[in-house]
Amino acid sequence: MPLLVIALALFVTNPQSTDTTAKAQAVVTALQAKEFVSIEVQFTDRMRAALPAGQLERIWSAVAAQAGALKKCDAPIVAASGVMQVARVPCDFERARVDVQISFNPAGQIGGLAFRPAAAPYALPSYATPSAYGESDVTIGKGEWALPGTLTMPAGAGPFPAIVLVQGSGPNDRDETIGPNKPFEDLALGLASRGIAVIRYDKRTKVYGAKMASVGSMTVREEVVDDALLALALARTLPRIDPARTFVLGHSLGGMLVPRIAAADPTLAGAIVMAGAARSLDQAMLEQTKYVLGSDGTITPDDQARIDDAAKLVATVAALKPEDAASGTLISGAPASYWLDLRGYDPPVAAKAVKVRMLILQGERDYQVTMEEFGRWKAALSDRPDVTFHSYPVLNHLFLPGVGKSLPAEYNTASHVADEVIRDIADWVKR
Repeated sequence: MPLLVIALALFVTNPQSTDTTAKAQAVVTALQAKEFVSIEVQFTDRMRAALPAGQLERIWSAVAAQAGALKKCDAPIVAASGVMQVARVPCDFERARVDVQISFNPAGQIGGLAFRPAAAPYALPSYATPSAYGESDVTIGKGEWALPGTLTMPAGAGPFPAIVLVQGSGPNDRDETIGPNKPFEDLALGLASRGIAVIRYDKRTKVYGAKMASVGSMTVREEVVDDALLALALARTLPRIDPARTFVLGHSLGGMLVPRIAAADPTLAGAIVMAGAARSLDQAMLEQTKYVLGSDGTITPDDQARIDDAAKLVATVAALKPEDAASGTLISGAPASYWLDLRGYDPPVAAKAVKVRMLILQGERDYQVTMEEFGRWKAALSDRPDVTFHSYPVLNHLFLPGVGKSLPAEYNTASHVADEVIRDIADWVKR
């Protein structure tokens, strides 16, 4: 997930505040006036633990560094999410339009705060042929964790191969929306236009952010793996899908977890890794912070403070003990159990034990998952004839084309997953 998408407090509480609009406007006004303490005193205890005093000022400075000064904001758009009242405030900055999202619990306290590139109308990519597919709603799983999703089905009798899409880190929607870009919708429409069914769904941490707060020992199994397995199981029951040709495609964190998903599903026909992370999340956060803040050739004192914070996270994760998994302690918005589960996990090495054909894809301009990490996948799996590798010189982390050094601001420009990526995936699946 790009650094511009700064989401705080993964887990929150509940709504029903009648003055949510006024409260949200007051928060934005305080941000513009740099009255950060007046906002921090409204935090829930969990929010305060995830965002200690002084951190909000640093995050606001990072937003301003990327988007410019705040000019004006529209009226808040309020909706319920679980037990929270969530206000989305579209704001115009000098260089970007950003949604300030604030979550309030029933007591009016702030339980979540995020800054995201504002959504824009989605335009069909050139490779999408609407007459070649149809879309319908599906539900992944059932009961308390059921997730809404979309099935994109090719026209015709079938049976068709099917791919389940698995998002990167953060509470992503089914399209993996980032600013005006929807890479998973691109993949679904492009692949269905080429005769491949696709299932995508909203992530559990997006739909049940409040409820996930009670899972004190959460790991990526609850966040990602279980739902991917349920989606694959659903695909095999649907009419016009060939149950012997179901595939999983993971992007970023999802790509990192492809070996775990494949190991848990022996009937999988194949696995696709797009920008699969091969280094730990805490280390990636540190290196991404250094990259972005140093991209202009200077490191200010505030920049250095943010780098130091990221380095402290690495040290904190390294110092965790196995017994800390049951503590429920939040570290950078996730419980200790989450970090312990991934500590020492080496995705390329884990993939060696997975006896299923694989396709590994990488954008060469990607700074979030680097070519060095792609090299680790190749080093671990290049001796296997059932593993195919492709890298793309002009593509970034979202597999969107660009020029020069890739930076977070690039994700604010509307684009589409490159046609050659769609073609390579489709050809490999049908091979």
